[in-house]
Parts: sequence; structure tokens; C-alpha cells
Amino acid sequence: MTSTSVFSALAPYGWDSAWADAFTPYDAEGLLPGRVLRVDRGQCDVATADGVVRADTAFVTPHDPMRVVCTGDWVAVEPAGTPRYVRTYLPRRTAFVRSTSSKRSEGQILAANVDHAIVAVSLAVELDLGRIERFLALAWESGAQPVVVLTKADLVPDAVTLSHLVQDVETTAPGVPVLPVSAVDGDGLEVLVAVVSGGTSVLLGQSGAGKSTLANALLGEDVMEVQAARDVDGKGRHTTTTRNLLALPGGGVLIDTPGLRGVGLWDAGAGVGQVFSEIEELAGQCRFQDCAHESEPGCAVLAAVDSGELPVRRLESYRKLMRENQWIVAKTDARLRAEIKKDWKRKGAEGRAAMEAKRGGRRR
Repeated sequence: MTSTSVFSALAPYGWDSAWADAFTPYDAEGLLPGRVLRVDRGQCDVATADGVVRADTAFVTPHDPMRVVCTGDWVAVEPAGTPRYVRTYLPRRTAFVRSTSSKRSEGQILAANVDHAIVAVSLAVELDLGRIERFLALAWESGAQPVVVLTKADLVPDAVTLSHLVQDVETTAPGVPVLPVSAVDGDGLEVLVAVVSGGTSVLLGQSGAGKSTLANALLGEDVMEVQAARDVDGKGRHTTTTRNLLALPGGGVLIDTPGLRGVGLWDAGAGVGQVFSEIEELAGQCRFQDCAHESEPGCAVLAAVDSGELPVRRLESYRKLMRENQWIVAKTDARLRAEIKKDWKRKGAEGRAAMEAKRGGRRR
């Protein structure tokens, strides 16, 4: 098969000249390029110029969750064989990673080579702004451009109420497009189609957020199974059980993911900073360079809270995510872990000294 025919066959999945250049050494070995559509029990479906093939991933470091083959990877596949093996994957441009639910210090890669991270948030229940911030931190850290899609917008018929909800999320997501969308009547879909047509998008959110319904609307057919969410809390069972990569009819690629109950940060300090960019900007105006924004004099962040410029909820959420991320990083960094313990001891000593000073003042 010629390079031209390979290019035209794989272009709908995101193949471009840069990927072709990266694949050159493996082309010389007679291997086939392909994109991973889904992974299941150590095997994967790969879209190649010869069609979709089933391949074994055993050759690609199976014991490291950060280096296993995942949905969205571009891989080098054997041209034939039973079983057929994936020999390697090409260097990833972006990677969406969260911490694992285990007690080990590991990250779990959810999707690779993503251009847009679509965070689906249902308007059928009360907005959880803290969860949105958490998803956005991981999205920014991945290298993808986040987009928040407020699904089930048809359930908020009052235009003024819908506008206020959009504004609340926009305040929570600086620099991120926020799109109210109804998959039922099609409102807002045109804008979203224009966004996803420009590359690979991963669809993220909790169970019941309407991801499968949204995916079907973008695909123009009922490809993904849909289940009803509970009325009491808007949650649903996992309709999607694996991460699936699908070529969209209008151009672009969509990776649908199972609903994520837990979204742990994984070395996402830069992503957290991006989500709370206004706090990071204010921190640059603090009197002390290492200001913790707790009780220090000359703290521009606390001054913004006092004046009403910065909501208390935003600062508390920022502190929570920064602490969580620092702890995750410290689990794999002994030096940082020692520094954190030292800082805790210092703050404890300062607190005890302050209490002693107060007691001494009372005795006088």
C-alpha cells in the first residue's frame, strides 16, 4: 500500500505529516501505523489502512499504568500474525492522566493525543463548581484545550436562569469556552460540532452527565447506549464501560469515556494554577514571595477576599486542590516529602508559640 493511500485511509482518525515522519523508522521495519480505538484486557482494536485489526499489547510495558497502550495512541502494529502484536506507540503529544484509586503512587492514563477535553456537566442537578475545577485542572495539565458543555439545557427553559448558570461556570473556568447544549432539540450543537471538528476530543464527566447522548448527537446516530439517570441526584450507571475512539462524520475524532466517580489529581500543579489564574495573579502581588495566603500580612489574595473581589469558595477550592496535588507529588518525591513535613513542624511550632503568647498576655 502506498504512503498516499495510507494517509487518506488514516486521515479521518487524525493522521498527519508529523505522525508520518515519526513513524518512518517503523515503516522501514514493515510495521503498520494505526490508531487505537479501544483497549480491553490486554488487547486493542486498531484502525489501520487495512481496516480495524485486533492486536495484543503485551510487548508494550504492561506493568506501568503510564506506559501501557491506551485509547488515542498511534501505534506500530505487526502486518500479520496470530496473535498480532502492537510493537510500540509513537511519542504522545498530550496525555490525560489521573491518580489511580490504589494506595500506590501511580498515575493512570485515560486518553492520548487529545486536542480538546470536553467536560460534560448536567444541568439536571445543582452545579458542583468544585468538581468542574478538578476536571479542568486535569484537562489543562494534559496539554489539551478544555471546553465545558452544560448538557440537558432544555431542562432550564428560562433564558435568564440559563444565562446565570453559564456565568457561574465561566467565573469558575477562566479562559474556557462554556457551551449550553441540548442533545434533545439540538440547541448549541452547531457550535460544539465546529469545536470538535478540529482534532481529537475526549468526552469527560460523571455518570448521568449525558455524555453518551451527546456523543450520539455528534455522531448523528445512536452508536452509544444510553441509560436514564436517577431523578434524585442525576447520577446514572456506567453506560460506557470502555474508552472508545470514533471518527465524526463532520470531521474530527471523539473519545467517549466511562463516567468518572473519582477524579484524583496527578502532578497537576500547572493545571491547578491555570484554573485559578486570578489567584495566581494576585499571589504575585503579595508582600512575601512564599506567602501561603492564610494569615500573612500584606497578602493580596486575602485582601481580595476581604474586598469581595475573590469568592471565599474559590480560595478554599484552590487550597484543597493544591494540597492534594502536593501530596500526590510528594508520594513519589522523598525530598519534597521531607520538605512538607518540615513545613508542617514549623507551622505547628509557630501555632504553639502564638498560643503561649496569648496565654502569657492573659496572665498579665
